[in-house]
Amino acid sequence: MVVKVYGPDYGSSKGVIVCLIEKEVEFETVHVDGFKGEHKQPEYLKLQPFGLMPVVEDGDYVLYESRAILRYYAEKYKNQGTNLLGKTMEERGLVEQWLEVEGHNYTPPIYNLIKMYFASVLSGEAMDPKAIKENEKKLGKVLDIYEKRLSETKYLAGDFFSLADLNHLQFTSYLVNEMERGFMVRERKNVSRWWDDISSRPSWKKVLHSYKNAYDGLKEMNVIAP
Repeated sequence: MVVKVYGPDYGSSKGVIVCLIEKEVEFETVHVDGFKGEHKQPEYLKLQPFGLMPVVEDGDYVLYESRAILRYYAEKYKNQGTNLLGKTMEERGLVEQWLEVEGHNYTPPIYNLIKMYFASVLSGEAMDPKAIKENEKKLGKVLDIYEKRLSETKYLAGDFFSLADLNHLQFTSYLVNEMERGFMVRERKNVSRWWDDISSRPSWKKVLHSYKNAYDGLKEMNVIAP
């Protein structure tokens, strides 16, 4: 049974797709236009009652929340493709630890910056400099912790690529590229080395080549210049 991934153009869905590629799981994608409100339509809400992305259909099994999906497929197909959970309970514990750090400490300030950016573009109003500074400060503190950790290990959970690294790809890409905050990565030697490593994986390059992102949607709407 082919896995269906809804909303491939959006950040968290891209993380799910990278996971499926790494695990060598066959999948197909279903386009969902968030700018047109398709994620709030009754048919979609039957799958994801909160109207968010991603959601996957695996036969009769429906699952949403990106980290839950990542864990599910990494465990279900642990004996094929890339091992994304570690080989021991201790390694698995570190994967889970850094996945939690990503979810609670790393991604929130980036997500806030992204929301402010899109709100600014759509409304025509300037971003709040104070809010920008506050979120950059929060993110900077997290990156300082990452810098120390990555001076000791190749990847966050150890010397192996895992879900903990994978789920940084989509929003760090926004930070470095569309948000033009790459300096926050580049001024930290070990974080920069780590980012170059994980962002050069064939699975991520395939996702970037195959799917648009929300920024591209704004270009198509002529809200921002191509």
